Amino acid sequence: MQLTVKEAAKELNVAEKTVYRWIQSGGLPAYRVAGEYRINRAMLYDWAGSRKGRPGEVPAAALATGAAPDPSVGGPDPNALPPLSAALEAGGIHHSIPGATKAEALKAAVAALALPDQLNRDFLFQTLLMREQLQSTGIGDGVAIPHVRNPGVLGLAAPQVALFFLENPVEFDALDGKPVQALFMPLAPNVRVHLHLLGKIAFALRQPAIKELVARAAGPDEILAAFRALESGNA
Repeated sequence: MQLTVKEAAKELNVAEKTVYRWIQSGGLPAYRVAGEYRINRAMLYDWAGSRKGRPGEVPAAALATGAAPDPSVGGPDPNALPPLSAALEAGGIHHSIPGATKAEALKAAVAALALPDQLNRDFLFQTLLMREQLQSTGIGDGVAIPHVRNPGVLGLAAPQVALFFLENPVEFDALDGKPVQALFMPLAPNVRVHLHLLGKIAFALRQPAIKELVARAAGPDEILAAFRALESGNA
């Protein structure tokens, strides 16, 4: 979604002149259409989140509209750190995801997610693409962990991790140069939970039993059982 300066200012609750300043001297990506600036919404939030709370930059409250619900008024605690197996069960294990390119595979993966109605799938897809343009999330051995840099903008109330197995391996600019056939996609209500999930995924993928299951695209029951066994110390 492309925003005008006025719309971008409203999104972040700042003055229009502030957005102009960010474009002209702060590095906010924008381009001109018929003499007027246009800003990609996903890129706006990605840029803003990286500067959140800096003096003279994006106010700490500017991204609050995407915050998870306050647990004191009901709903899940956004700061609770879930077991990876529970997050994976919530996100699901999906096989035969189509796509001949990184972008196509990511778009198909986002389409397969179980998401709340208010979450804009195209916004999530564009944000994932922005992250990939900065640096590939392909970690090697045919696995990538696509994720957003600033999870709070998604507005999720509860975390999840989705595992996608691609129909065909896709070039992902991975560290080892190998095409990717499995995507772990963490989605979290805030940075604390996001980093927790990333750490748990990285640890799990160092375990030979988990690596073997992912490499052969095992079924959901087998994969979830292996993650639960790892968490219980019985792996």
